Amino acid sequence: MRISKYLKNILLGSMVLIVFLLSGCAEVTNSPATESKPGITITDMSGAQVKIPAAIDRIADAWPAHHAILCILGKGDKVVATTAVAQRPWMEKINPQLNNAVAVFDTAGTNMEELVKAKPNIIFITSNSKNAGTLARLGIPVVQLYFTDFDSLKECVRITGAILGEQAKNRAEKYIAYLDGKLAGITAITSPIPREQRPKVLHITSLTPLMVDGKDTIVNSWIEVAGGTNVADMDGNGKEVSLEQVSNWNPDIIILGNTAFMKGGNIDGLLKNPAWQHVRAIKEGKVYINPEGVFFWDRYGAEEALQIQWAAKLLHPNKFEHINMVKETIDFFKTFYNYDLSAEEAEKILNGKRP
Repeated sequence: MRISKYLKNILLGSMVLIVFLLSGCAEVTNSPATESKPGITITDMSGAQVKIPAAIDRIADAWPAHHAILCILGKGDKVVATTAVAQRPWMEKINPQLNNAVAVFDTAGTNMEELVKAKPNIIFITSNSKNAGTLARLGIPVVQLYFTDFDSLKECVRITGAILGEQAKNRAEKYIAYLDGKLAGITAITSPIPREQRPKVLHITSLTPLMVDGKDTIVNSWIEVAGGTNVADMDGNGKEVSLEQVSNWNPDIIILGNTAFMKGGNIDGLLKNPAWQHVRAIKEGKVYINPEGVFFWDRYGAEEALQIQWAAKLLHPNKFEHINMVKETIDFFKTFYNYDLSAEEAEKILNGKRP
């Protein structure tokens, strides 16, 4: 009888313990701290609605210039899939993790098998990408972005920041505030300059074949902000033209993108080329290489904020004596890339040279 009572007490105690444990598990399961956070839905720059997962720690980016924006937002080390041409020496220097990313995007298409193996949470592409439909069928969120002027640059940065979380969102606003401040300071000086007093500028992206950048481009935007006039009167980037057309435009200043000499040559060769001697910029020796940093300053990267300062000082040196481009470059890299750039490195960037 005593044994039976003893067993009853054990059984009763066990039941109480089980109920307690079950109730405890239920509390843990329902705890707000362990519930999965919902994602968000954004409207990308193609107008598409895209559902974004709450956590993004693996990024595929088919737009090399956008890599620099990811670095600005503190997410450059999350890139696991990139393009065959994305690797830039300065970009690799400030973001060595990029060397571990697999190149899956190129002009011929996308290596879908390798892209899937990379297991990205999100894919960034340009809004004119022909692969948008194919990539969307993978079941991975695809975000389309682009910019052709400073307003759309800021929108691109804001959307990317909103996608990548609160910290990235804050960094996006910090960058935009910096860009807005520089735009306001420069245009306050250049906007009153009459058109006839603005130097005529030609931006060349390739010498062989001869290709230039026209209107409706970020290149046109920074030329105008800096107080110049873009003589290339067609729309779009990389438009092939003849030397005769350049002679007719007769630019005061020629700025060469870092891609201009991809097939050989240098500024000295251009300045001494007999075929170019009747062009004013050549005769007066006003031919310059554009700076190149984490991405080309002149072409669709985050360093457009530095480009406008460099271009303003180049076109109107007397009006912008206060700008110290070495200091601005060092400060920018520290603030937005968290990289301590030396004065020597800054000089290399400003002269379009690699590390």
